[in-house]
Amino acid sequence: MVRETDTFSGESTPGMSSIQATVAERLEVVQKEISRIIVSDFGMIKEINECLLSMKGKLFRPTLVLLANEVGGKPSKDAVTLGALVELVHLATLVHDDAVDHSVLRRGLPTVNALWTHQVAVIMGDYLYSRSVSELVRMKKYSALSILANAANQMSIGEMRQLTSVDALEFSEEDYGRLIECKTASLMSAACEIGSLDGGNQYSQTLADYGHNLGMAFQISDDLLDYRGDEAITGKPTGQDLREHKVTLPLVASLTKMSKLELKETKRFFTLIEPTDKDIEEIVGIVRANGGLIYAESKATLYAERAKEILRTLPMGPAVTALNNAVTYAVTRDR
Repeated sequence: MVRETDTFSGESTPGMSSIQATVAERLEVVQKEISRIIVSDFGMIKEINECLLSMKGKLFRPTLVLLANEVGGKPSKDAVTLGALVELVHLATLVHDDAVDHSVLRRGLPTVNALWTHQVAVIMGDYLYSRSVSELVRMKKYSALSILANAANQMSIGEMRQLTSVDALEFSEEDYGRLIECKTASLMSAACEIGSLDGGNQYSQTLADYGHNLGMAFQISDDLLDYRGDEAITGKPTGQDLREHKVTLPLVASLTKMSKLELKETKRFFTLIEPTDKDIEEIVGIVRANGGLIYAESKATLYAERAKEILRTLPMGPAVTALNNAVTYAVTRDR
C-alpha cells in the first residue's frame, strides 16, 4: 500500500483564537446579536434556540465578515450584525442537512431532528433563514440581502445536486467541484464580500474571490477528514460520509486507478444499506492505496495557494494577516 506524504506538514496550524484575535471583541457582540435575532416567545422555538446556541461553533464565517470589513477600510458598526446573520444562514443549512441525512450528532451533541423530529428540524431551519432575511430588510442592507440570498440559493442547489445523484460512482470531479462551490464556497465568498462592502472599501470582489478559493480548499480538506479524521477533532466519526454513501474527491480521484477487484469491492460497498466499520476501513484503504488522499490534498493546496495569492494584492495589515492564517487553518486543521 502506498504511504501518503503530508503536503502541509511544513506549516504549523494557526489556532482559531489567533485568527480571531484582531476581531475578538466584535465576535463577542456577534454572539449577542445571534441570541437577539432568533429570540422568540413561542415555547418550542425558544427551547430549540437554546439547544442550538449550546452547540456553539467556531464562528469561522462571522470571522471572515469582520476581517474583510477591516481590510483597507473603516470597520463598520453593522458588520457584527451582518456576521451574526451569515452564521444564522450557515446554522440553518446545518439543521436542514442533519434532517436530510438523518444525522443524530452534530459537534458531539444531539441534532434538532434527533431531539425532536425531522419536520421540526426543517421548520426550524426555515425560521433561521426567515429571521436573517427579516433582519436584513429591517437594516435596509439590500446589497447584503442580495448577496446572501444568492448564496442561500446556491447552497440549496448544491444539496439538490447531491440528493439527486442516482449513481454515486458516476459522480465526476467536475460534479464534485460544482457541488462544493455551491454548498461551501458560496457562503464563504458571500461572507467576505458582505463584510468588505459594509466596510466601504474597494476590495469587495477581490475578497469575494478570496472567499471562494478559501471555501473550496476548506471543503476538500473537510472531506479528507472523513478518510483520516479523528472524531474528537471533526465532531463526527471517521467514515461518516462513506457510511452515508456520499462520494467526495478522494474517492472520485481514485476510481480510475482501481484494479477490477478493487472497483468491484467499491461497487459492492455502495449496495450496502448499513456498512460496518470493517467495510469502511476497506474502502478507505483502497482509496488511500490508489492515491486518492494525495490527489485531494494537492487540489486543496491549489485553492489555498490561489487564496493566498489574492491576499497579496491587498494592503497589508492585521486583518489580511489573519485571513492568510485562515487559509492555513482551513487545510491543516486536522493536525
